[in-house]
Amino acid sequence: MIVTIIIPCFNEKNTICKLVNKVFNQKLRKQIILIDDCSNDGTKYLIKKKLLSKLNYVIFNKKNIGKGGCIQIAKKFVKGDIIIIQDADLEYDPSDYKKLLYPIKQKKTNVVYGSRVLRKKNYINLNLNQRMRVFCNLALTKLSNLLNNQNLTDAHTGYKVFRKDIFFKLKLYEKDFRFCPEVNTKLSKMGESILEVPISYKGRSYDEGKKIKFIDGFKAIYSLFKHSFFPKS
Repeated sequence: MIVTIIIPCFNEKNTICKLVNKVFNQKLRKQIILIDDCSNDGTKYLIKKKLLSKLNYVIFNKKNIGKGGCIQIAKKFVKGDIIIIQDADLEYDPSDYKKLLYPIKQKKTNVVYGSRVLRKKNYINLNLNQRMRVFCNLALTKLSNLLNNQNLTDAHTGYKVFRKDIFFKLKLYEKDFRFCPEVNTKLSKMGESILEVPISYKGRSYDEGKKIKFIDGFKAIYSLFKHSFFPKS
């Protein structure tokens, strides 16, 4: 099997080289697609000067469109049998690919999520701001489960893995972080069960470059209700 790794990237000059190297060094047949979402901090320079030889496709967006929009653009270049969404910030570790891919390769499921919650070690020594984010993620997951009749522990994880046929059945519209609730809802409507596996996670602070904000939580709620009760075809 060939695994396609889609890497949306915006202003990640401190992590992009290390991240791409870690993905490149994973021992599997792979296709790496990187979408630079109009970075302006030097990330684009690093991609062009240091990383092109390790990437199969690189797309440089002329304007910032968001994570979901980047994934939609990458879709037309996908060659793999399995697709992994990989954030560029190193909060999620490519060393977890083996456990993420195993259930699909064994034909146990068509969709795997990497759950930060199932690995309790991720939540030792959190500060107040981090605990608030954990609480908000738990609340959003509970709401997502209620609306979508799912039983997930981490509905908005960055690690989402799909068989190619399932990935291409998803008609995606959301351009930003609302990609996650949109996907959860549409998988539910397709009748696809999601298998979760524990993953390592190293959350960043806003000072370190974390981009998702509390307002994105309200956007996620709006997206959940929109795609649950007013779905597009």
